[in-house]
Amino acid sequence: MMKQQPLRHPALKMSALALLLLTAGASHAAPTPAVTQVNITLTGDNGGQCLLDNNKVNAGPITFNIVNKTATAITEIELLNNNRILGEKENLAPGLPAVKFTLNLEGGNYQIYCPGASQELVNFTVSGQRNAQSSDSISALLKQGTDNYGRYVESTVAGMVNAVAKLQTAINAGQLEQAKVAYAQARPLYERIESDVDGFLLPGFKATDNAGNLDYLIDMRASNLDPAVGWHGFHAIERDLFEKGKIDKNTQQTAKGLVIHVAELNKQVKGLTYKPEDLANGAADLLEEVQNTKINGEEEAYSHIDLVDFAGNVEGAMQAFAYLQPGLAKIDPALTKQVSEQFSAVRKLLDQYRDSKSLGGYRPYTRTLKAENAAKLSRAIQALQEPLSHIAEKVATHAGA
Repeated sequence: MMKQQPLRHPALKMSALALLLLTAGASHAAPTPAVTQVNITLTGDNGGQCLLDNNKVNAGPITFNIVNKTATAITEIELLNNNRILGEKENLAPGLPAVKFTLNLEGGNYQIYCPGASQELVNFTVSGQRNAQSSDSISALLKQGTDNYGRYVESTVAGMVNAVAKLQTAINAGQLEQAKVAYAQARPLYERIESDVDGFLLPGFKATDNAGNLDYLIDMRASNLDPAVGWHGFHAIERDLFEKGKIDKNTQQTAKGLVIHVAELNKQVKGLTYKPEDLANGAADLLEEVQNTKINGEEEAYSHIDLVDFAGNVEGAMQAFAYLQPGLAKIDPALTKQVSEQFSAVRKLLDQYRDSKSLGGYRPYTRTLKAENAAKLSRAIQALQEPLSHIAEKVATHAGA
């Protein structure tokens, strides 16, 4: 994601978005050009290995396929360029199915970063130049979608600035119940766009340093803390409000830090532009978040508002898809229809758990509810993940069609 001139228009309203999607025509699917495939295998051999089958490729669309065979110490990989995170995958536990992301890369020197491996940084070279962007009607639709999505991200983060300010006000006043309500109102805003803000840094920090990683500082869970950095952000506040049941000076200090870090995030998202594959990769990442941290109840271990976060991730993925949909419908109408139907099925299932009297508007994700419903929720997300996983390659390769 490259920093460009600020986007000045307000976020596209849902009614206008719906009209845009309904009026966008579909044509026969265009053939998809070849995409370079790079396979990354994580193993536990020799202290942990991050193995690439090819670390020198030509510029253009490249799909990184990642599978963790036996590496218990490696749970994520990132593609870095000049200290920027261009793409990443997290929660890569051994034995899970392979995951992937697609990027349209220019020639240059990159690095694969595998925290916890015996060699954490692996050089990755891209030669030449990618194809010039197509100027046809499909590309115009995709460009319109990515521009509007940028405004959606800006609007969501601006809403989060206000939400965490309300949370801090309640905490500073010692109002426990009001703080719980404010916490539940703020959480889904981050969940909608968290895949877009991975890798944003405080000024002066490197991408490999959690002390400057805004995603870490805002959203880190107790299960995956960096001892050298400590606990910050939403979930440290969640613990105090819901497990300890009290507000103290540490809670107030954590809330102050959260407000500062969200304000910094708000500065950094202004004026960002996105490529179509960014939206597709982001949507896939959000659904992986659902599978890895929401359905198992890990995300909201103290408040149990996991279904609120679940709905936020699905909403964010849905928005990313919706902004791509007019162009994608012309590239592959059958795939577009399949993904749209699966989104509708997931939303219909989620509606069954709505409860206006509960925090965030969804039933608490209790141990009993999880035991009875986790498998059903997981199957619904899996049915959506499979067709959605093909979108990044479809839109990334359109310029070369």
